[in-house]
Amino acid sequence: MNAFGFDNDKYVKLQSQNIRDRIAQFGGKLYLEFGGKLFDDYHASRVLPGFKPDSKVRMLLEMKDVAEIVIAISADDIERSKRRGDLGITYEDDTLRLIDAFRGIGLYIGSVVVTHYRGQAIADKFMKRLEALGVRTYRHFIIPDYPSNVALIVSDEGFGKNDYIETERSLIVVTAPGPGSGKMATCLSQLYHEHKRGIDAGYAKFETFPIWNLPLKHPVNLAYEAATADLDDVNMIDPFHLEAYGKTTVNYNRDVEIFPVLEAIFKSIYGESPYKSPTDMGVNMAGYCIFDDEACCKASKQEIIRRWYAAACAVRQGLSEPSEMRKIELIMNSLDIGAKDRPVVGAALARADETGAPAVAIELADGRIVTGKTSSLLGASSACLMNALKALAGIDKKLPLIAAGVIQPIQHLKVEHLGNHNPRLHTDELLIALSICAVTNPMAELAIDQLGKLRGCEAHSSVILSHVDSDLFKKLGVNITFEPKYQAKKLYHK
Repeated sequence: MNAFGFDNDKYVKLQSQNIRDRIAQFGGKLYLEFGGKLFDDYHASRVLPGFKPDSKVRMLLEMKDVAEIVIAISADDIERSKRRGDLGITYEDDTLRLIDAFRGIGLYIGSVVVTHYRGQAIADKFMKRLEALGVRTYRHFIIPDYPSNVALIVSDEGFGKNDYIETERSLIVVTAPGPGSGKMATCLSQLYHEHKRGIDAGYAKFETFPIWNLPLKHPVNLAYEAATADLDDVNMIDPFHLEAYGKTTVNYNRDVEIFPVLEAIFKSIYGESPYKSPTDMGVNMAGYCIFDDEACCKASKQEIIRRWYAAACAVRQGLSEPSEMRKIELIMNSLDIGAKDRPVVGAALARADETGAPAVAIELADGRIVTGKTSSLLGASSACLMNALKALAGIDKKLPLIAAGVIQPIQHLKVEHLGNHNPRLHTDELLIALSICAVTNPMAELAIDQLGKLRGCEAHSSVILSHVDSDLFKKLGVNITFEPKYQAKKLYHK
């Protein structure tokens, strides 16, 4: 496992203070466009070992007395029933989930704004649902020729047609279920309305990646490119910052391309722009909290390799274009890394070749690699998980922890009553059986107690796993990758 290289406590402290300073810069009110995930930012925790997945939320909790959250959701996404790839739920349901999550930790949800609105009936239905639940809703309309027609945008027929979002706090965090939800336009529209009402307010952007004060080709920044290969994001030197200050900083293409328009909008609203570059707009302090650059580089390289495997499997499943995979390959080539640098890959493939069946390998925190093969009782994932728990508990690998009398009834239930063709136990079924045996077998209980030690471990499968097994590894915090092929040569795979 990777050594820590990121000071999370320092990050929370610096980040919250920097945002407070930005609020003061604009006279006491700031619209903060929040990019990426507020909850469960596992990408950041993987490439910056020591970064906690809930760091952004912790930072906001430091400012809960002044923070108010506005969630933006696109009417187009509602109409298309767009879903989050990681959770598999619609953006509407994720909006409700986010509201519950924010309220659950004591953060104030001000409202929801439906962007790109043009009278879609399904968007109206969602807004009525929110209102019935006591959530204030607002509408922001599509502006023709946005963002190029600045004269129209900054007028009563542009931003002026949007609902003015009533806010109460000094820090307005604008977040969304996913990209393309209209967060930036929401912030700018509010600036227009606030200015018309004589209220001083400013705008800033919070994106963790790319990290502006790391080199352009730093592995941490390249890992961001790999993670967003499907969006065609490209890291680049901020030319506006270089021209204004003579300093080299890193941003990404979309912010650089939109900055001249933003600058023109700022000038139309205020008479001048408060920023000279896209980098100026950002408030991210992550780069100041890296204390072991080598650890972060190593972790980021592993993330890039994992992203390649994910892209390759998506191509195999018909869910992605080969161009995404090739883009990540170019990044890997630039760093001279590949499957050879992921030890669990070789171990899993060697075990599969040896047995002639699917195999899985897990690298434990101490560097030991444990493998699992396919058998009549257990799938390769289950076997590997069992062997890993035994290794962590110091239990002899040959010692059975689950009696055959427990496994056989489960297999009978699966095949004879539930219609499954595969009698082997999946990982979730294995853990249930192991938990049952733990009631009378102290060794089984000891094995169960090791589950927490798997978080952050690396794993690889010689074939694409079922959703049941891949989801279980994800819940355990295991970073697993798959070879881009199926166990069986079929057209339909569950």
